[in-house]
Amino acid sequence: MEKDITIKPLSEIDYLKIHGRTTGDLSPLTLFWTASGIELNAKGAELWIEVEVDYEQYEPWISIVINSTPVGRQMLTKGRYWVCIFRGMNENVIKNVHILKDVQAMNSDPSHLLQIHAVKFDGEFLPVEEKKYKIEFIGDSITSGEGAIGAKQEEDWISMWFSAIDNYAVLTANALQADYRILSQSGWGILTSWDNNPNYNIPDYYEKVCGLLTGEKNELIGAFRENDFDAWQPDIVVVNLGTNDGGAFYSPEWKDEETGKVYKQRLNNDGTFHEDDVLAFETAAVQFLNKLRQYNKNAQIIWAYGMLGTPMMPAIYRAVDQYKKNSGDQNVSIIQLPNMTEETVGARAHPGKLAHKRAAAELAEYLKQFLYK
Repeated sequence: MEKDITIKPLSEIDYLKIHGRTTGDLSPLTLFWTASGIELNAKGAELWIEVEVDYEQYEPWISIVINSTPVGRQMLTKGRYWVCIFRGMNENVIKNVHILKDVQAMNSDPSHLLQIHAVKFDGEFLPVEEKKYKIEFIGDSITSGEGAIGAKQEEDWISMWFSAIDNYAVLTANALQADYRILSQSGWGILTSWDNNPNYNIPDYYEKVCGLLTGEKNELIGAFRENDFDAWQPDIVVVNLGTNDGGAFYSPEWKDEETGKVYKQRLNNDGTFHEDDVLAFETAAVQFLNKLRQYNKNAQIIWAYGMLGTPMMPAIYRAVDQYKKNSGDQNVSIIQLPNMTEETVGARAHPGKLAHKRAAAELAEYLKQFLYK
């Protein structure tokens, strides 16, 4: 005889593990960032989640991972409705269920929304393991997993080509048996975006839950609240930024329509970077390292860079050296990640799954020295 399926709001589930930076609210839970989600140890035959979804351009996607193995991926369309995670499984066996948001926080779509209200289940939930280590990843499109899924010829900028589970950040954390959080945005940098927009830099928004979002809806659901850093302190912070700052030197100028001011990272006549603009990047990098240390007192900070070339590497080395000299903080280092190749390129000329696997293997090996002491 089938067991009755009961509905429980997330706030009434005793053993619920939340992944990703959130407001802490469970009625409902808003998933803002790449790879944010929920994890449950479910002993039962059938599980559903109630989602609420909105967007104008860029719909959310989710991946479903059961017992550490991806078993499903789907687009979520607008509305509030139930999504089946599994059914017909052995009711006496415990399943570790992890549901992840595949898509980054969408700065360019103020309506983009993914919330989970409740679950519908015919069994019981059991405690979920807390991992020994925590790692925070901060980056751009690479860390958002843009292009990690999809054929090489895909060029459309759409949600479909974002992947959390094929992402070097998630792969690295999984290899190290660590919990993780990702803060990333395609096209953004330390100082400027790929197209020279100085407002599109990650450091300015780091203190907020998801400060790079826009719109009244995101204000109402708490995206602009101060993040509770005490509630989740990472052992390691990985920064993978600089790719778009480098790209800005080769992109047209950006004009602020409100002020009329024009912004441009300049090239010298011989094709080298203008020293004043490189210095501005280095200054922004030093300031961000100071901010990271302010909020992550004991974390090892690793600057990981290089999957799409290394034009900013000399400047990153100088910035890290300057920060260490100024602060006396020696718990900061740099690793160059393996560059994407013709064999490892993915969709939208971004690193594909193989590139992310290679980067994760090297990064995980490097991080072991700071965790396995």
